[in-house]
Amino acid sequence: MAKLCLIEDDPIMGESLCYRFDLEGFEYDWHRSAESALAAIGREDYAVVVSDICLPDLSGEVLYAELQERGLVPPPTLFITGYGSIDQAVRLLRLGAHDYLTKPFDLDELIDKVRTLWQVDGAALTVAAAPALGVSVVMRRIEAMLPRLAGYNTTILVTGESGVGKEHVARAIHAHGSGERPFVAINCGAVTESLLEAELFGYEKGAFTGANRSRRGLFEQAHGGTLFLDEVGEMSPAMQVKVLRAIQERQIVRVGGESPIPVDLRLVCATNRDLVRMVAEGDFREDLYYRINVVHLRIPPLRARKEDIIWFAQQFIDGFSQRMGNDFHLLPSAQQALLLHDWPGNLRELNHQIERACLLAAGSAIGPEMVGEAQEAAWLEEPGDLPVEEATTLKAYLGLIEQEYIAQALERHGHQIAECAAFLGISRKNLWEKMKKYGL
Repeated sequence: MAKLCLIEDDPIMGESLCYRFDLEGFEYDWHRSAESALAAIGREDYAVVVSDICLPDLSGEVLYAELQERGLVPPPTLFITGYGSIDQAVRLLRLGAHDYLTKPFDLDELIDKVRTLWQVDGAALTVAAAPALGVSVVMRRIEAMLPRLAGYNTTILVTGESGVGKEHVARAIHAHGSGERPFVAINCGAVTESLLEAELFGYEKGAFTGANRSRRGLFEQAHGGTLFLDEVGEMSPAMQVKVLRAIQERQIVRVGGESPIPVDLRLVCATNRDLVRMVAEGDFREDLYYRINVVHLRIPPLRARKEDIIWFAQQFIDGFSQRMGNDFHLLPSAQQALLLHDWPGNLRELNHQIERACLLAAGSAIGPEMVGEAQEAAWLEEPGDLPVEEATTLKAYLGLIEQEYIAQALERHGHQIAECAAFLGISRKNLWEKMKKYGL
């Protein structure tokens, strides 16, 4: 009979989980070390693994990698992590782990996740495909909907702040359903009204000055595939009427033409504007709003899904590493700097920051000063603002800078030693020694 594999060295946490597993009627083995679990996985019939990331002998990441190196397909795995180890959880999801929970967590939520991974008949699931939209709960929930949405040519509305990844979501929808069929995109706010009509619906030869030949519009080009209308809230009222007619009738008429041309496509619209408010103010047609809002996917800003920050940063780094022939990697302190930033420009800003860091990096390591100039400036005052007169040597002056930097870091992190040490890129012991040295 299939069982649950619990890997947890904390006796209080382990006993609490086992008590709940007993109440739920789960069969389970409790391993207090990674080595014990390694010896059992592959020999025992485990349907799900629940493991802490921080273990006394091996980390959860090393444990998972060791299973793969031995040629074993790990059972569906749920990792438990503290806030400071979210970057490890992200790497584990990239390796094939299924899910994670951040301490402190709700036991009911853990049980729900275990039941999701553990099929009713007790059969183990296969390793999940790597996520495409992110590793946060909300983005994985959206991604789980895509296969169902892809089965129908339903009009989908994607909303969210500028740079949040709306086109990325549209392309993921297309990839699930249309395969090699065309994906056609246009930013409605970047084209004038007269040109937008010609771009969307095409034109016949002689329709206007310069129309020396007939041209298919984007609706026709996307036939059988997906048409992505970005910034749909920027369309003029007259253009809204024409788009509404095309959606309703599933056919278009070229500019200067007379014959209707049928189109069969999936329409995905996106906007960073509040369409409900625009409808109330008369700036957006209510009937068009309901036509494009059959399924609404709201993409939260990056600051609201911090788990995705490191995951996307690594995606961008991998891409730039391949293009530039280098093996860039983020230092732990750089990862903390990324997590502390609010990213008002969302993924677009993150991508630009990573690109700049890769271009300016002297080697392959990317530190905090390379991914957050604005954040770093707030942490470290200009040298002239420090009490230089107290320093008689260069060593003393550098000590003053280090003392001030650590003091500011401690203040920002509420004197949480683990978080502050992770941000500074040093061990807790090293931070504690420096605090004693500087009387902090």
